[in-house]
Amino acid sequence: MRQLTALDAQFLHAESATTAAHVAGVAILDPAGAPGGAVTRAALVDLLRERLHLAPALSLRLADVPFGLDHPYWTEAPGLDVADHVHEVTLPLPGDEAQLAEAIARIHERRLDRTRPLWEMHLIQGLTGGRAALYAKVHHCAIDGVSGAETLAALLDLTPERRVVDPPAAPAATTAPGPVAMLAAALTRSVAHPARALRSLGRMAADLDAIPVAAALPGARTVAAATRMIRGDRRELPETSSLSAPRTPFNGPISAGRRFSYGSIPLADVKRIAGVFGLSVNDVVMTLCASALRSWLREHGCLPDRPLIAAVPVAVRTSNARDVVGNQLSVMITPMPTDLADPLDRLRATGRTMRAAKRRFAGSPATWLGELSSMLPAAVTARATSTIFRLASIVLPPINLIVSNVPGPQLPLYLCGARVLAYYPMSVLTDLSGGVNITCFSYDGSLDFGILACPDRVEDVWRLMGHLQEAMDELAELAEPRTARETVPA
Repeated sequence: MRQLTALDAQFLHAESATTAAHVAGVAILDPAGAPGGAVTRAALVDLLRERLHLAPALSLRLADVPFGLDHPYWTEAPGLDVADHVHEVTLPLPGDEAQLAEAIARIHERRLDRTRPLWEMHLIQGLTGGRAALYAKVHHCAIDGVSGAETLAALLDLTPERRVVDPPAAPAATTAPGPVAMLAAALTRSVAHPARALRSLGRMAADLDAIPVAAALPGARTVAAATRMIRGDRRELPETSSLSAPRTPFNGPISAGRRFSYGSIPLADVKRIAGVFGLSVNDVVMTLCASALRSWLREHGCLPDRPLIAAVPVAVRTSNARDVVGNQLSVMITPMPTDLADPLDRLRATGRTMRAAKRRFAGSPATWLGELSSMLPAAVTARATSTIFRLASIVLPPINLIVSNVPGPQLPLYLCGARVLAYYPMSVLTDLSGGVNITCFSYDGSLDFGILACPDRVEDVWRLMGHLQEAMDELAELAEPRTARETVPA
């Protein structure tokens, strides 16, 4: 019996007429090595049937508690046929990148059917150069970034030849309790909820200075420090920077429409820049994103005079929780120095802020995201979450956007015999988190970026991708040997 956590359920409740809470990715395929020189829907369905047991999230569906009085449960989907979840489409000529991005955006807009396991795959034929693409989406209540990558890896091989997979063992079935048992558990949880909420509030108080909006309250730092001292935590934690998100076109209520752009940057170049300036790869990624966002905002005449505030998801999944369906993540909230005109200043400032954020995260459990999700009773969050998110986006957005960097394998992989050339990730847009999301995935020597946006907030999403490429050229020039000798890491 597996029940969704409060954080998992939050992704369900965030969905509305304008919000679809699934994560996705687009694999670009070279089918030259595939049988017959093509990836077919039949081959993909056969592969899924053979390896479904390696991806637990794909075989479960939701079982709702009567009247929405508690978080749903996971249960086996009897008679599941993966063929019902696999679709195929062929792009019209010429089958270029813009057409692919448009087709993917339309698919990404559609919410998943909650009466079935929460995933879909779309095989897209007709790309230029004889290529194909596979778009796959899974609901965020079932996977996070790391488990999503592992789910994809279950279908991939190290060579064009399909590896032999052991048949599934006979694990205990995941079965939801009956309606009466669900209601009894819901009643027990509702009685105990006030005490749990108070404990959550106490744990959150220790991180009050690291929580968006709350950190701006008078005395937030004092309350957080006092709470940690009362709890016997005497570690010196770095002070957080101001976490007040400025007003930008990215923030406000979003529509149901989506726009998508994508592109790749050589990972070796990013590592070279990181090495020259004594930074991490993720510091460079954050700088690239800050520079691209600054250029877009400046181009549109709406550049704030203070840093944007980004939420950066952090995986906390342990090795013994690899097969656990649901989310094992936390989040760092960090400024992005979009207010700095000089690219070297932006790079150094990003290094400082990210180091401080990482030290703070390492020194604090950073459980406030899950605690915040469990503050209200399940029945209230189920009905009020989407409304709260929309109101917050109008009154006081806590962040400007989400930026995520997911590590991946640095070797070529194959799907049904076709080589995976690139993998462009896609995530979630909500009223609360903003109308643009930047996610990157490192794979086989590249950083593959996927930018998802609401057209009411960012219509020219390809321009934002172009600014990211320009930012890379800018940093590469700074890292030339002459410039590197004249600079000293901050």
